[in-house]
Amino acid sequence: MSMRNIIEKILAFDDSGTIREVQAKINGGADAREILTNGLITAMNEVGWLYAQGTFFVPEMLMAAHAMKAGLSALHPYLENAEIRSQGCIVIGTVLGDQHDIGKNLVALMLECAGFRVIDLGRDVDPDRFIQTARKNRADVVAMSALISSTLRSMEATVSRVKSQDKAIKTMVGGAPVTQAFAGRIGADGYSPDAIGAVEVVRRLIGMRDGLFNPKKQ
Repeated sequence: MSMRNIIEKILAFDDSGTIREVQAKINGGADAREILTNGLITAMNEVGWLYAQGTFFVPEMLMAAHAMKAGLSALHPYLENAEIRSQGCIVIGTVLGDQHDIGKNLVALMLECAGFRVIDLGRDVDPDRFIQTARKNRADVVAMSALISSTLRSMEATVSRVKSQDKAIKTMVGGAPVTQAFAGRIGADGYSPDAIGAVEVVRRLIGMRDGLFNPKKQ
């Protein structure tokens, strides 16, 4: 069953239209898991592709994500009894000493829209809390952000602590003062300069497909 109508409503930032299309698919007998995967998540993959092409920017990403979440709220009652496999679990937060969270919040939102379970620890998170939360929830990736250069030492300390405590957990870093070179130097497993890139890095880190979604008519 084609999910193109749902995708188009999300790309048009139409919250109510997305809800209507999701309900129409449910009424037509579509499986909730198919709507989630081939409709809502596929739409956000297209958003990522449009962002990479320079067609969408951060405001458009946020509006599309809002429409996607509206559709997800309508779909949720039908997913409760369905066996839904998460794409993976991500623990995310801004490192100790840093109170900035706009970039981190956008990354968390995009990861949620891509089908990951996201545990957002907020701002000013110490290394032990990252580790304890990741272990408790069997997280695949610990993602950390920093906006001011003075907190890069906290980021380095957190990466070091995660790697020394549990080598199975991957680490991803990002933020304005963070570079690929810095990420490599501190031993982080992944780095992304933006939210869309973060989704792709996480997919790679947990063994999922590489590359941005290439949209096509369905």
